[in-house]
Amino acid sequence: MDHVKVGRLGPFPRVSKPVFLTSAILILAFIIFGALFNEQAEVVFNQAKAFVSLRFGWFFIVVVNLTLVMSIYMIFSRYGDIRLGHQNERPEYNMVSWIGMLFSAGIGIGLLYWGTAEPLYHFMAPPLGEAETVAAAKQAMNISFLHYGLHVWALYGMVALSLAYFHYRVGLPLAIRSTLYPILGKKIYGGWGHTVDTLAVFGTMFGVVTTLGLGVLQINSGLETLFGIPNNITVQIILIGFITMLAGLSLFMGLDKGIKRLSDTNILFTVILLSFVIIFGPTQFIFNSFVENIGNYLHQIVPLGLWAFGLSLIEAKKTGKLLGRFFIGLGGSAGHHS
Repeated sequence: MDHVKVGRLGPFPRVSKPVFLTSAILILAFIIFGALFNEQAEVVFNQAKAFVSLRFGWFFIVVVNLTLVMSIYMIFSRYGDIRLGHQNERPEYNMVSWIGMLFSAGIGIGLLYWGTAEPLYHFMAPPLGEAETVAAAKQAMNISFLHYGLHVWALYGMVALSLAYFHYRVGLPLAIRSTLYPILGKKIYGGWGHTVDTLAVFGTMFGVVTTLGLGVLQINSGLETLFGIPNNITVQIILIGFITMLAGLSLFMGLDKGIKRLSDTNILFTVILLSFVIIFGPTQFIFNSFVENIGNYLHQIVPLGLWAFGLSLIEAKKTGKLLGRFFIGLGGSAGHHS
């Protein structure tokens, strides 16, 4: 076999049935377990998360840093000149639209939510030192910059490069299984490939759900403050349905008419929001602190990037999930905290 077998399944014209059905069953099982056995599910998930973070957090941190080093090497080495497409092809989208799609489809809602919430969270409850001090503020911004800085984009970039290279240069399916072709060979078209894609769908689905849930909570809170709309589960379900409908519509309309147009609109609103904050907020403080925070982040990038709480086990049990959990969560989705 030298291709992925696809066929019609209900309303879906072209799907890999083993991947789709297995992913759907696993996701539904987790949803039912969480809905019907809420307290037990919380205990099980928290224990699993704590086990992975405390036992293997160091491993994920090492992998993330190696990915960053590899990404920098790829940029400045001869491999950085490889065109992701045929040699005579030109970029299909301009830089503004491309960046808009990257942020909108990747970390848009997560950045909007955590861009404010995370610095405040670390400022009020810093992992080290006293809360609500200048040192806590610097530490909060350093950690926030770490979570949205070079490390996270190295992970995004490495996955994107792998997918793009094996699809546009080698001609393999645009799926995670294709990135393992040098290891698995033609086994990517069989059970091994189905397993890889199923895990990718499973992880991505829960990453999207987490990000969507956090975004809906923020939207509902804003609607309550501005228009007095109740902040409850009913409104949140309606918001989830509306956002899902918009996302589905953009996918149905295609990349050019749907996702690109929606992303361009998002970037426009982002620029308007940013301009409003800069003009009507503490303008001088914003620019001063932005420049200073970049310097602090670059100065601390190595110790922060390798921070695994190894010298304080007691403190790690209470706050070790701060960085370790984030790096682990990056594998599931773009731009969210697990």
